Amino acid sequence: MNTSARTLFLSPRTTATGRALATAAHRRGIPAHTLREWRVPAELSAAPGPSLYAGPLFADAVAGDQGLSLALLEADADWLARLPLELTRRHIMFTTLAEARGLRRPAFVKPPNDKSFPARVYRDGSGLPGPDAVDDDAPVLVSDIVAFDVEYRLFLRDGEVLTGSRYATGGELDVAPLDADPAREGVLDFAARLFAPGVPALPSAVVVDVGRIGEDWAVVEANAAWASGHYACDEDAVLDVVLRAAAPAAAPGLPADTRFRRPVATVVR
Repeated sequence: MNTSARTLFLSPRTTATGRALATAAHRRGIPAHTLREWRVPAELSAAPGPSLYAGPLFADAVAGDQGLSLALLEADADWLARLPLELTRRHIMFTTLAEARGLRRPAFVKPPNDKSFPARVYRDGSGLPGPDAVDDDAPVLVSDIVAFDVEYRLFLRDGEVLTGSRYATGGELDVAPLDADPAREGVLDFAARLFAPGVPALPSAVVVDVGRIGEDWAVVEANAAWASGHYACDEDAVLDVVLRAAAPAAAPGLPADTRFRRPVATVVR
């Protein structure tokens, strides 16, 4: 789709990444609108080629056919758990929150594609939210506890790293562009392994966080590009990925991306 016929929408929550994307969009002549409420005003509902940068809850509220009518791409909820051990360097289980509440050991537990509860190390399953807060059948990833020495965020399109950023060292925030990092080639070489034959597929536009554990590289997690902070990534390249990851539902898109569309609300007419 021609980016000159696109429109970028932002959530009411102001973020550094939202501001950076709006700046990049304006440089290309792409209108950028901040939605002030959890709905799309009538005067903006017919904006050409809508895209969105927002958190999952807000995206769910405005991306359906009663709003922006978007195809929001995200990795399969169980993608991380299906990766081979040589790409994760830890055991990861995909299960339900009800099952995870039965854990009797420490583990890192997170919801795969939203923020329904905090992603962190839990002493055991008793610390997880109860059914009054989060549904029993909510999907979760349960991981062995590891410590990443350094972590990087990568914005990928069509299997290529368009831009990247270091974001943590020793678990502490440490932001720098990937191009200025001495481990750049190691990061890119490892990222290429994610698209080798037999590795579970990803959407054509996605964010993947990777890191180093000792001498080994490993995947941290996958994230939706339309909801990910950019750290020190190049904002123009980030916009390229977001425009693909949140595109009009009626646009042709790539056939392989159909399975990666996030379910959003629809209206029965």
